[in-house]
Amino acid sequence: MTDYAKNLLPGILLCIAITIAAMLLEAVEMHFAGQPYLEALVLAILIGVAVRTAWKPDARWQPGINVSAKFVLECAIVMLGASVSVTTITALGPALIGGIAGIVAVAIGASYAICRALGLPQRMSILIACGNSICGNSAIAAVAPVIGADGDDIACSISFTAVLGVIVVLTLPLLVPLLDLSLTQYGVLAGLTVYAVPQVLAATLPIGALSNQVGTVIKLVRVLLLGPVVLGFSLLAGRIRPAHSRLNRGPRAHELVPWFIIGFLLLLAARSLGFIPQAVLPGITRTAALLTTVAMAALGLGVDVRVVAKTGVRVTLAVTASLIVLGLMSYGLIRVTAIGGP
Repeated sequence: MTDYAKNLLPGILLCIAITIAAMLLEAVEMHFAGQPYLEALVLAILIGVAVRTAWKPDARWQPGINVSAKFVLECAIVMLGASVSVTTITALGPALIGGIAGIVAVAIGASYAICRALGLPQRMSILIACGNSICGNSAIAAVAPVIGADGDDIACSISFTAVLGVIVVLTLPLLVPLLDLSLTQYGVLAGLTVYAVPQVLAATLPIGALSNQVGTVIKLVRVLLLGPVVLGFSLLAGRIRPAHSRLNRGPRAHELVPWFIIGFLLLLAARSLGFIPQAVLPGITRTAALLTTVAMAALGLGVDVRVVAKTGVRVTLAVTASLIVLGLMSYGLIRVTAIGGP
Protein backbone atom coordinates (compact mmCIF):
# COMPACT_ATOMS: atom_id res chain seq x y z
CA MET A 1 0.00 0.00 0.00
CA THR A 2 1.39 3.41 -0.95
CA ASP A 3 1.90 6.22 1.53
CA TYR A 4 -0.88 8.17 -0.22
CA ALA A 5 -3.34 5.32 0.29
CA LYS A 6 -2.28 4.97 3.92
CA ASN A 7 -2.96 8.67 4.47
CA LEU A 8 -6.47 8.30 3.02
CA LEU A 9 -7.41 5.15 4.93
CA PRO A 10 -8.25 6.56 8.40
CA GLY A 11 -10.64 9.24 7.12
CA ILE A 12 -12.30 6.93 4.59
CA LEU A 13 -12.81 4.20 7.23
CA LEU A 14 -14.34 6.78 9.56
CA CYS A 15 -16.81 7.84 6.85
CA ILE A 16 -17.63 4.19 6.10
CA ALA A 17 -18.25 3.52 9.81
CA ILE A 18 -20.69 6.45 9.96
CA THR A 19 -22.37 5.16 6.80
CA ILE A 20 -22.86 1.72 8.35
CA ALA A 21 -24.35 3.31 11.47
CA ALA A 22 -26.72 5.37 9.31
CA MET A 23 -27.84 2.30 7.36
CA LEU A 24 -28.47 0.40 10.58
CA LEU A 25 -30.61 3.26 11.90
CA GLU A 26 -32.55 3.30 8.62
CA ALA A 27 -33.12 -0.45 9.01
CA VAL A 28 -34.46 0.17 12.53
CA GLU A 29 -36.88 2.75 11.10
CA MET A 30 -38.02 0.25 8.47
CA HIS A 31 -38.58 -2.41 11.12
CA PHE A 32 -40.64 -0.30 13.50
CA ALA A 33 -42.28 2.27 11.18
CA GLY A 34 -42.48 0.39 7.89
CA GLN A 35 -40.58 3.14 6.03
CA PRO A 36 -37.49 5.30 6.57
CA TYR A 37 -38.70 8.77 7.55
CA LEU A 38 -35.05 9.85 7.50
CA GLU A 39 -32.98 8.12 4.82
CA ALA A 40 -29.49 6.81 5.52
CA LEU A 41 -28.06 9.71 3.52
CA VAL A 42 -29.59 12.26 5.90
CA LEU A 43 -28.73 10.18 8.96
CA ALA A 44 -25.10 10.04 7.80
CA ILE A 45 -24.95 13.83 7.80
CA LEU A 46 -26.53 14.04 11.24
CA ILE A 47 -24.21 11.41 12.71
CA GLY A 48 -21.22 13.11 11.10
CA VAL A 49 -22.27 16.44 12.60
CA ALA A 50 -22.74 14.80 15.99
CA VAL A 51 -19.27 13.24 15.83
CA ARG A 52 -17.73 16.57 14.78
CA THR A 53 -19.52 18.34 17.63
CA ALA A 54 -18.09 15.92 20.19
CA TRP A 55 -14.68 15.54 18.57
CA LYS A 56 -12.88 17.47 15.82
CA PRO A 57 -10.81 15.12 13.60
CA ASP A 58 -7.19 16.23 13.38
CA ALA A 59 -4.85 16.28 10.37
CA ARG A 60 -4.50 12.50 10.38
CA TRP A 61 -8.14 12.06 9.37
CA GLN A 62 -8.55 14.96 6.95
CA PRO A 63 -7.13 13.49 3.67
CA GLY A 64 -9.60 10.58 3.66
CA ILE A 65 -12.50 12.81 4.74
CA ASN A 66 -11.70 15.27 1.94
CA VAL A 67 -11.53 12.53 -0.71
CA SER A 68 -14.83 11.09 0.52
CA ALA A 69 -16.52 14.48 0.38
CA LYS A 70 -15.32 15.31 -3.15
CA PHE A 71 -14.12 12.43 -5.35
CA VAL A 72 -16.45 9.78 -3.94
CA LEU A 73 -19.36 12.20 -4.34
CA GLU A 74 -18.43 12.94 -7.96
CA CYS A 75 -18.32 9.21 -8.73
CA ALA A 76 -21.83 8.86 -7.33
CA ILE A 77 -23.06 11.69 -9.55
CA VAL A 78 -21.70 9.91 -12.63
CA MET A 79 -23.68 6.79 -11.70
CA LEU A 80 -26.90 8.80 -11.52
CA GLY A 81 -26.80 8.98 -15.32
CA ALA A 82 -27.79 5.32 -15.46
CA SER A 83 -31.09 6.07 -13.73
CA VAL A 84 -32.47 7.98 -16.71
CA SER A 85 -33.34 6.84 -20.24
CA VAL A 86 -34.06 9.17 -23.16
CA THR A 87 -36.77 6.78 -24.39
CA THR A 88 -38.63 7.03 -21.11
CA ILE A 89 -38.47 10.82 -21.28
CA THR A 90 -39.64 11.24 -24.86
CA ALA A 91 -42.69 9.03 -24.17
CA LEU A 92 -44.14 11.87 -22.09
CA GLY A 93 -44.61 14.10 -25.12
CA PRO A 94 -43.04 17.48 -25.92
CA ALA A 95 -45.71 19.61 -24.21
CA LEU A 96 -45.31 18.01 -20.79
CA ILE A 97 -41.53 17.85 -21.09
CA GLY A 98 -41.45 21.54 -21.99
CA GLY A 99 -43.74 22.33 -19.07
CA ILE A 100 -41.49 20.42 -16.64
CA ALA A 101 -38.39 22.20 -17.92
CA GLY A 102 -40.12 25.57 -17.66
CA ILE A 103 -41.27 24.93 -14.10
CA VAL A 104 -37.79 23.83 -13.04
CA ALA A 105 -36.21 26.95 -14.57
CA VAL A 106 -38.73 29.35 -13.03
CA ALA A 107 -38.62 27.52 -9.69
CA ILE A 108 -34.83 27.84 -9.51
CA GLY A 109 -35.07 31.58 -10.12
CA ALA A 110 -37.93 32.08 -7.66
CA SER A 111 -36.32 29.97 -4.95
CA TYR A 112 -33.00 31.76 -5.35
CA ALA A 113 -34.76 35.13 -5.08
CA ILE A 114 -36.57 34.03 -1.90
CA CYS A 115 -33.33 32.80 -0.32
CA ARG A 116 -31.48 36.01 -1.11
CA ALA A 117 -34.39 38.12 0.16
CA LEU A 118 -34.11 36.26 3.47
CA GLY A 119 -30.42 37.11 3.64
CA LEU A 120 -28.92 33.69 2.90
CA PRO A 121 -25.46 33.50 1.31
CA GLN A 122 -25.27 33.27 -2.48
CA ARG A 123 -23.91 29.73 -2.73
CA MET A 124 -26.32 28.35 -0.13
CA SER A 125 -29.18 30.05 -1.99
CA ILE A 126 -28.14 28.32 -5.21
CA LEU A 127 -27.98 24.93 -3.49
CA ILE A 128 -31.42 25.32 -1.92
CA ALA A 129 -32.89 26.52 -5.21
CA CYS A 130 -31.48 23.55 -7.12
CA GLY A 131 -32.39 21.06 -4.40
CA ASN A 132 -36.00 22.26 -4.27
CA SER A 133 -36.45 22.56 -8.01
CA ILE A 134 -34.66 19.48 -9.37
CA CYS A 135 -33.97 16.45 -7.22
CA GLY A 136 -33.19 17.37 -3.65
CA ASN A 137 -29.99 15.87 -2.23
CA SER A 138 -28.61 14.73 -5.58
CA ALA A 139 -28.93 18.21 -7.11
CA ILE A 140 -27.33 19.85 -4.10
CA ALA A 141 -24.50 17.32 -4.17
CA ALA A 142 -23.95 17.84 -7.91
CA VAL A 143 -24.02 21.64 -7.91
CA ALA A 144 -21.94 22.11 -4.75
CA PRO A 145 -18.47 21.30 -6.17
CA VAL A 146 -19.13 23.39 -9.28
CA ILE A 147 -19.91 26.61 -7.37
CA GLY A 148 -17.31 26.01 -4.64
CA ALA A 149 -19.82 25.56 -1.80
CA ASP A 150 -18.35 24.63 1.57
CA GLY A 151 -19.46 21.91 3.98
CA ASP A 152 -21.69 24.23 6.01
CA ASP A 153 -23.59 25.37 2.91
CA ILE A 154 -24.08 21.80 1.72
CA ALA A 155 -25.09 20.34 5.08
CA CYS A 156 -27.56 23.15 5.81
CA SER A 157 -29.17 22.81 2.39
CA ILE A 158 -29.44 19.02 2.47
CA SER A 159 -30.53 18.73 6.10
CA PHE A 160 -33.39 21.21 5.91
CA THR A 161 -34.45 20.10 2.41
CA ALA A 162 -34.48 16.46 3.52
CA VAL A 163 -36.57 17.11 6.64
CA LEU A 164 -39.12 19.08 4.64
CA GLY A 165 -39.09 16.32 2.00
CA VAL A 166 -40.30 13.86 4.63
CA ILE A 167 -43.13 16.22 5.58
CA VAL A 168 -44.13 16.52 1.90
CA VAL A 169 -44.28 12.74 1.48
CA LEU A 170 -46.60 12.44 4.48
CA THR A 171 -48.91 15.34 3.62
CA LEU A 172 -49.08 15.36 -0.20
CA PRO A 173 -51.56 12.42 -0.46
CA LEU A 174 -54.02 14.51 1.60
CA LEU A 175 -54.33 16.89 -1.36
CA VAL A 176 -55.92 14.27 -3.64
CA PRO A 177 -59.48 14.74 -2.30
CA LEU A 178 -58.97 18.42 -1.47
CA LEU A 179 -57.90 19.33 -5.02
CA ASP A 180 -59.99 16.65 -6.74
CA LEU A 181 -56.97 15.14 -8.51
CA SER A 182 -57.08 12.12 -10.79
CA LEU A 183 -54.44 9.40 -10.43
CA THR A 184 -52.49 10.84 -13.36
CA GLN A 185 -52.72 14.40 -12.05
CA TYR A 186 -51.54 13.38 -8.61
CA GLY A 187 -48.63 11.51 -10.19
CA VAL A 188 -47.64 14.66 -12.07
CA LEU A 189 -47.93 16.77 -8.91
CA ALA A 190 -45.84 14.32 -6.88
CA GLY A 191 -43.23 13.98 -9.62
CA LEU A 192 -42.85 17.76 -9.86
CA THR A 193 -42.72 18.56 -6.15
CA VAL A 194 -41.25 15.60 -4.22
CA TYR A 195 -37.46 15.71 -3.97
CA ALA A 196 -36.08 12.18 -4.29
CA VAL A 197 -37.14 9.17 -6.35
CA PRO A 198 -37.66 6.95 -3.25
CA GLN A 199 -39.81 9.72 -1.77
CA VAL A 200 -41.90 9.82 -4.96
CA LEU A 201 -42.52 6.10 -4.52
CA ALA A 202 -43.55 6.62 -0.89
CA ALA A 203 -45.88 9.49 -1.81
CA THR A 204 -47.59 7.80 -4.77
CA LEU A 205 -47.82 4.08 -3.99
CA PRO A 206 -50.54 4.59 -1.34
CA ILE A 207 -52.66 6.39 -3.95
CA GLY A 208 -52.33 3.97 -6.86
CA ALA A 209 -50.06 2.25 -9.38
CA LEU A 210 -50.83 4.78 -12.13
CA SER A 211 -49.85 7.68 -9.88
CA ASN A 212 -46.64 5.83 -9.05
CA GLN A 213 -45.72 5.23 -12.70
CA VAL A 214 -46.47 8.80 -13.79
CA GLY A 215 -44.76 10.33 -10.76
CA THR A 216 -41.60 8.26 -11.25
CA VAL A 217 -41.23 9.20 -14.93
CA ILE A 218 -41.85 12.90 -14.21
CA LYS A 219 -39.27 12.71 -11.45
CA LEU A 220 -36.72 11.17 -13.81
CA VAL A 221 -37.24 14.08 -16.22
CA ARG A 222 -36.32 16.44 -13.40
CA VAL A 223 -33.23 14.33 -12.68
CA LEU A 224 -32.24 14.60 -16.36
CA LEU A 225 -32.35 18.41 -16.10
CA LEU A 226 -29.59 18.22 -13.50
CA GLY A 227 -26.95 17.94 -16.24
CA PRO A 228 -27.85 21.16 -18.12
CA VAL A 229 -28.31 23.07 -14.85
CA VAL A 230 -24.91 22.05 -13.49
CA LEU A 231 -23.32 22.83 -16.86
CA GLY A 232 -24.91 26.27 -16.74
CA PHE A 233 -23.56 26.96 -13.26
CA SER A 234 -20.12 25.74 -14.33
CA LEU A 235 -20.09 28.51 -16.95
CA LEU A 236 -20.82 31.03 -14.20
CA ALA A 237 -18.44 29.45 -11.70
CA GLY A 238 -15.88 32.24 -12.02
CA ARG A 239 -18.35 34.71 -10.54
CA ILE A 240 -19.84 32.38 -7.95
CA ARG A 241 -16.85 30.56 -6.50
CA PRO A 242 -15.03 31.99 -3.46
CA ALA A 243 -12.27 34.42 -4.41
CA HIS A 244 -9.51 32.11 -3.17
CA SER A 245 -10.61 29.34 -5.56
CA ARG A 246 -10.76 31.41 -8.74
CA LEU A 247 -8.06 31.38 -11.39
CA ASN A 248 -6.76 34.77 -12.46
CA ARG A 249 -6.49 33.67 -16.09
CA GLY A 250 -10.03 32.32 -16.19
CA PRO A 251 -11.45 28.82 -15.79
CA ARG A 252 -9.91 25.85 -17.53
CA ALA A 253 -11.88 23.60 -19.87
CA HIS A 254 -12.37 20.91 -17.20
CA GLU A 255 -13.88 23.55 -14.90
CA LEU A 256 -16.35 24.70 -17.54
CA VAL A 257 -17.49 21.09 -18.01
CA PRO A 258 -16.58 19.07 -14.89
CA TRP A 259 -15.53 15.49 -15.53
CA PHE A 260 -18.40 14.05 -13.51
CA ILE A 261 -20.99 15.86 -15.66
CA ILE A 262 -19.41 14.39 -18.79
CA GLY A 263 -19.53 11.01 -17.10
CA PHE A 264 -23.18 11.55 -16.13
CA LEU A 265 -24.13 12.32 -19.75
CA LEU A 266 -22.09 9.41 -21.13
CA LEU A 267 -23.75 6.96 -18.77
CA LEU A 268 -27.16 8.40 -19.66
CA ALA A 269 -26.37 7.88 -23.36
CA ALA A 270 -25.16 4.33 -22.69
CA ARG A 271 -28.37 3.55 -20.82
CA SER A 272 -30.49 5.04 -23.61
CA LEU A 273 -28.66 3.09 -26.33
CA GLY A 274 -29.05 -0.19 -24.45
CA PHE A 275 -25.36 -0.65 -23.68
CA ILE A 276 -26.07 -1.14 -19.99
CA PRO A 277 -27.87 -4.43 -19.25
CA GLN A 278 -31.13 -4.01 -17.37
CA ALA A 279 -29.98 -6.52 -14.77
CA VAL A 280 -27.09 -4.34 -13.59
CA LEU A 281 -29.06 -1.09 -13.26
CA PRO A 282 -30.31 -1.78 -9.71
CA GLY A 283 -26.73 -2.48 -8.65
CA ILE A 284 -25.52 0.81 -10.13
CA THR A 285 -28.30 2.71 -8.39
CA ARG A 286 -27.53 1.08 -5.03
CA THR A 287 -23.82 1.77 -5.45
CA ALA A 288 -24.50 5.43 -6.25
CA ALA A 289 -26.67 5.72 -3.14
CA LEU A 290 -23.98 4.07 -1.00
CA LEU A 291 -21.21 6.34 -2.31
CA THR A 292 -23.40 9.40 -1.79
CA THR A 293 -24.05 8.36 1.80
CA VAL A 294 -20.30 7.96 2.44
CA ALA A 295 -19.77 11.44 0.98
CA MET A 296 -22.52 12.90 3.16
CA ALA A 297 -20.86 11.39 6.23
CA ALA A 298 -17.69 13.21 5.22
CA LEU A 299 -19.59 16.46 4.76
CA GLY A 300 -21.16 16.07 8.20
CA LEU A 301 -17.71 15.68 9.71
CA GLY A 302 -16.77 19.05 8.28
CA VAL A 303 -19.76 21.00 9.60
CA ASP A 304 -19.51 23.65 12.27
CA VAL A 305 -22.80 23.43 14.17
CA ARG A 306 -22.56 27.06 15.20
CA VAL A 307 -22.67 28.19 11.58
CA VAL A 308 -25.67 25.95 10.89
CA ALA A 309 -27.53 27.30 13.95
CA LYS A 310 -27.10 30.88 12.80
CA THR A 311 -28.89 30.21 9.52
CA GLY A 312 -31.41 27.60 10.71
CA VAL A 313 -34.57 29.73 10.87
CA ARG A 314 -33.88 31.52 7.62
CA VAL A 315 -33.08 28.28 5.79
CA THR A 316 -36.31 26.70 7.06
CA LEU A 317 -38.34 29.69 5.86
CA ALA A 318 -36.56 29.73 2.50
CA VAL A 319 -37.03 26.00 1.84
CA THR A 320 -40.69 26.11 2.89
CA ALA A 321 -41.52 29.17 0.79
CA SER A 322 -39.68 27.72 -2.21
CA LEU A 323 -41.59 24.46 -1.95
CA ILE A 324 -44.92 26.29 -1.78
CA VAL A 325 -44.05 28.23 -4.93
CA LEU A 326 -43.04 25.00 -6.71
CA GLY A 327 -46.28 23.30 -5.64
CA LEU A 328 -48.43 26.19 -6.89
CA MET A 329 -46.68 26.22 -10.26
CA SER A 330 -47.02 22.45 -10.59
CA TYR A 331 -50.73 22.57 -9.79
CA GLY A 332 -51.10 25.43 -12.28
CA LEU A 333 -49.46 23.32 -15.02
CA ILE A 334 -51.88 20.48 -14.32
CA ARG A 335 -54.92 22.74 -14.60
CA VAL A 336 -53.74 24.77 -17.60
CA THR A 337 -52.76 21.73 -19.69
CA ALA A 338 -55.66 19.56 -18.38
CA ILE A 339 -53.23 16.67 -17.91
CA GLY A 340 -55.04 13.51 -16.86
CA GLY A 341 -58.36 15.31 -16.70
CA PRO A 342 -61.73 14.01 -17.84
